[in-house]
Amino acid sequence: MNPELFVRRNIYHLQPYSCARDEFQGVASVHLDANENPYNQGLNRYPDPLQRTLKEKIAGIKQVRPAQIMAGNGSDEAIDLVFRIFCEPREDNVVAMEPTYGMYKVAADINDVEYRPVPLEENFRLNASKMLAAADSRTKAIFLCSPNNPSGNLMKREEMLIVMQNFNGIVVIDEAYIDFSTGPTWLKELDNYANLIVLQTLSKAWGLASMRCGLAFASEKIIALFNKVKYPYNVNTLTQNKALDALNAVNRKNEWVEMILKAREPLAESLKTLPVVEKIYKSDANFLLVKVRDADKTCRFLTEKGIIVRNRSKIPLCDNCLRITVGTPDENSALIAALKEFSNELNK
Repeated sequence: MNPELFVRRNIYHLQPYSCARDEFQGVASVHLDANENPYNQGLNRYPDPLQRTLKEKIAGIKQVRPAQIMAGNGSDEAIDLVFRIFCEPREDNVVAMEPTYGMYKVAADINDVEYRPVPLEENFRLNASKMLAAADSRTKAIFLCSPNNPSGNLMKREEMLIVMQNFNGIVVIDEAYIDFSTGPTWLKELDNYANLIVLQTLSKAWGLASMRCGLAFASEKIIALFNKVKYPYNVNTLTQNKALDALNAVNRKNEWVEMILKAREPLAESLKTLPVVEKIYKSDANFLLVKVRDADKTCRFLTEKGIIVRNRSKIPLCDNCLRITVGTPDENSALIAALKEFSNELNK
């Protein structure tokens, strides 16, 4: 599949903004091209628009080529670019699992593209046949999230392969939580599927959510399209430098992941003992989806105690469910103590 066949006509013919530093190869000592203030060294220069040093580092860690990487202002930028590049407003559509990450639908609505949700099956299992059946000749992309948000589970690889091999369009696999999972990444399949886009982020396992650095991996052709449409300086210098610092400390990230995973099961076991908790779904992420007796009341009680969890009870298949992040030992203990108190009040 040639992804260029699915590009919007105006994007295909777009002449992108180009700065002198896009075109310059080498090391310059005098910068007189961008009308910058020559003073306040360190912050006065525009950042590398293609994040070359950062991509070289990421490529080594992820075992991909730098030309297969797009760095963005969070993964949300890459999600938005999928719509802007491939989907004609008011004509095309996308298909996505339901429930899943809410920004897929928000991006569809912003870009005036029809969004077709396909409910997951029992225990949030993916049904490839239903996903494919929802698509038609105007479907430009299918969104899959694995591990999924908010359910936390990996999608069955065999079902995802069926989608990959039978859909004639772009397949986006969101792997924001892949570091917490035992499942393999789809990055190894980039050279096998020209229509594949894999999303990852530095927000979760790397502990850099406030920095806003998302990553999209795809074929060189798709990444070239991303670079064509994205804003010229979309990742600032501070973010690029801090990301490099973090990527130079992979062992620290691995230690954090191990600590979170070690805390996840004890947290689940403690939650199971509480009368307010009815079910805990299996998680391959750094959070738990927990079904409780009354999600609204539980959430309000926790909020009054200064504990914030995500009430997911208004979205399909998540009736009376809370999404609870695995925190520090002290945070997890505070949560359990508050839920014990709430359970006692319910039983009075």
